[in-house]
Amino acid sequence: MALKLFKLTDRMVREMKQRGYFGDGGGLWLQVRSSGSKSWVFRYTRNGRTHELGLGSYLNVPLGTARQKAEAIRHALGRDEDPLAARIAARAAAAARLTFAQCAEQYIAMHSPGWKNPKHADQWTNTLDTYAMPVIGKLDVGLVDTQHIVQILEPIWVSKNETASRVRGRLERVLAWARTRGLRTGDNPATWRNHLDTLLPRPASVQRQKHHAALPFKDIHAFVTGLHAQPGVTARALEFTILTATRTGEVIAATWEEINLREAVWIIPKTRMKAKREHRVPLSSRAIELLTQMKKARRSDFVFPGWKAGTGLSNMAMLQLLRKAGRPQLTVHGFRSTFRDWCAEMTAYPRELAEAALAHTLSNKAEAAYFRSDMFEKRREMMQAWCHYISMAPAGTPRPRTAGPDRAAEPSREVVSG
Repeated sequence: MALKLFKLTDRMVREMKQRGYFGDGGGLWLQVRSSGSKSWVFRYTRNGRTHELGLGSYLNVPLGTARQKAEAIRHALGRDEDPLAARIAARAAAAARLTFAQCAEQYIAMHSPGWKNPKHADQWTNTLDTYAMPVIGKLDVGLVDTQHIVQILEPIWVSKNETASRVRGRLERVLAWARTRGLRTGDNPATWRNHLDTLLPRPASVQRQKHHAALPFKDIHAFVTGLHAQPGVTARALEFTILTATRTGEVIAATWEEINLREAVWIIPKTRMKAKREHRVPLSSRAIELLTQMKKARRSDFVFPGWKAGTGLSNMAMLQLLRKAGRPQLTVHGFRSTFRDWCAEMTAYPRELAEAALAHTLSNKAEAAYFRSDMFEKRREMMQAWCHYISMAPAGTPRPRTAGPDRAAEPSREVVSG
């Protein structure tokens, strides 16, 4: 007997107010509730049990669309498929899927404990939030493709190439993590070699060589003298950074357990060093004086505490101080260059001694093996001479007494700076 279909009309459905189920035929029913709301359901029997599938509200699914859905279900039943089981499986698979934003959050949470600088997690989050999330944040990570990546990178590839390159690398890592987790298949759309390099210009061709703006060493006395007039932790931290020729991240994360005032040494653990090696920093007389001042007012495990309890200074605090002091052209990192220039032009300290003070890595492996010692005591003398130079007005600065051969006799040594 032929299946009788299409019993309902658009007008009947629109005007139906009586509560109950009204069949259109072939398993399709209109359900009218006491509230007056109307929805479509499909009823079928499988293995002796009756099942009911919702097909949507009448407000969103008109009669014609409901009939198309019902026909698709009948075809599935004809293939001996269970439409309810298929729907449950599809929902389970969808629940197991993750958006790119969720993947990025999990990647950062899992990997950040191994990053040497705690602020790297914030940098990852901020760059991805700014550039990637507006495009792919809510997208199923398995659907992210090359066009999405280009859409993220292209607007900033030339104008902010250093940032864009970092974003690309972070996208590549998150997508690789998602593939390993079974959330993606196929090639990584953020890969550079033999992929994005065919669409975007090489970073070296669009990046301008940038050097950290440095203060001439002859002006360091006047600058630090001006710092003495500045109140607050940030000014003390900046002076300490200059005296020790260390990096911003090393200073703002310094804790009291790393400081030995009696031995006048600051030991930075390898987990916080760029070269992944412990670095001993000899402390000059003025550095000790600054630390003694900070210890008297100690309110945190951090030597230079931030505004929030239990945190160190922000990595922007010293840079903001420079801007407020009318020195927007300078960078904190540039004071390492100031120190290096002073070593080269005003002293006869060997080149490798200055590089050791900066915690630079010698690029020549044989040479690095030869200079296995960190030359701590010689560096102590040099850092005290640097402290003395800073404290003296330029006209009265004597040439520091140094040990070792004259610099002119020193062979050229290539270093990897940072």
